[in-house]
Amino acid sequence: MAKKAKSVFVCQSCGYESPKWMGQCVCGAWNSMVEELGSSGVVYKKSATITSSVRPQPIKEIKSGSYDRLDTQMGELNRVLGGGLVKGSLTLISGEPGIGKSTLILQVSSVIAEKYGTVLYVSGEESEEQIKMRAERLDALSDRLLVVSETNVEVIEGYIQELHPTFIIIDSIQTLFKPELTSAPGSVSQVRECANHIMHIAKTKNIPVFIVAHVTKTGELAGPRILEHLVDAVLHFNGERSQEFRVVRALKNRFGTTSEIGVFEMREEGLIEVDNPSEMFLEGLTPNVDGAMVIGGLEGTRPLLLEIQALVAPTSLGFARRTAIGVDVNRLNLIIAVLEKKVGLPLTNQDVYVNVVGGLKLEGTSADLGVALTIFSSMRGLPIPTTTTIAIGEISLTGELRPVANAEKIVKEAAKMGFSKCILPAKNLKKLQIQEPIELIGAHFVKDAIDTMFFSKEHPF
Repeated sequence: MAKKAKSVFVCQSCGYESPKWMGQCVCGAWNSMVEELGSSGVVYKKSATITSSVRPQPIKEIKSGSYDRLDTQMGELNRVLGGGLVKGSLTLISGEPGIGKSTLILQVSSVIAEKYGTVLYVSGEESEEQIKMRAERLDALSDRLLVVSETNVEVIEGYIQELHPTFIIIDSIQTLFKPELTSAPGSVSQVRECANHIMHIAKTKNIPVFIVAHVTKTGELAGPRILEHLVDAVLHFNGERSQEFRVVRALKNRFGTTSEIGVFEMREEGLIEVDNPSEMFLEGLTPNVDGAMVIGGLEGTRPLLLEIQALVAPTSLGFARRTAIGVDVNRLNLIIAVLEKKVGLPLTNQDVYVNVVGGLKLEGTSADLGVALTIFSSMRGLPIPTTTTIAIGEISLTGELRPVANAEKIVKEAAKMGFSKCILPAKNLKKLQIQEPIELIGAHFVKDAIDTMFFSKEHPF
């Protein structure tokens, strides 16, 4: 039964459909409604016949994806993916323009082509000549790496049927379109239908697919979140273009953990893996400065040491500013409130700025104590020996230092990096069994940690 096609207005931010135009969508976005062909234009059939070669089978006979992965030969990327590329999976890669997404996928595609077979690189934004120029710079030239500049999904499907590739790259999903849809490429309808079409190809033919997606000015995925729900893994590429560090983090992964990160260094010859990110992030430490120290955390299974900086300055705008880069601003406000109430540090009329050096965004609460100590140091002008001392610990609303998970791994990493002192929650200290030459100093409350760091004669830092 075929219904008469009619147009609807679709929000380009959340995908909400309305029969009439709305100035403001239910998601709060203004002027985001675009007229598109509604779903009522789809032709429905009374019955469907089984034409697919995929048949239902017992779950015990299905081969686990963990045993059937493609090795990208990039340890950092394999770590984030959970061990490699799973066959038949859709992986979405997002990141700001110029951050290195195309460089990464071109390096991966060259490796897969040399090791496993034909790779199809579909570009909707660049010509074949532009991709060739980048491949020459990266030394990613392979006879089995096929490049085509195409945006029609049906034509792309024809290439896949003809070539039977081992790996497919779509750059980017916002440029693809299906001819039967009247909306423009990049709209909600086009992105949704094209992504579903590609997913059907990947699952039925058991081919892994990398999809590149655009991001908004705030760094989030452009358009509705339909893509995030559809794909198997979402990788976000971040870092400052003015710096050489690049960090890949999994925001979603059906075949592995989302807590792992991959660290790369951008060079002229491409992205180079960083085996010891702590050493890279701690380059250029200045000893004995106020408002800076090293904190420890855990990213997945890897302990990581980072420098955190704080600046406290009198406010001149009538209200205090709280600015955080790499730290959750709500967490920063909590720590400031504890310092005012439990330590007596007057920050009501002070601007507080906190920054994590290297552009990495901290996850978890192990950096709370380091943030508090750097704020106190900057406010009072008291130096911290950044090259010898680290701090870990979570701060509760009562001012108590709560234990952090995997503290033993962090302390061992600090000892390996040459640090001689570590201040941490007393509850963590009772459970640690450390053989490394590092002095461990436990504290029950944040005030105790501050007294130990700056005013204790027993442990003069």
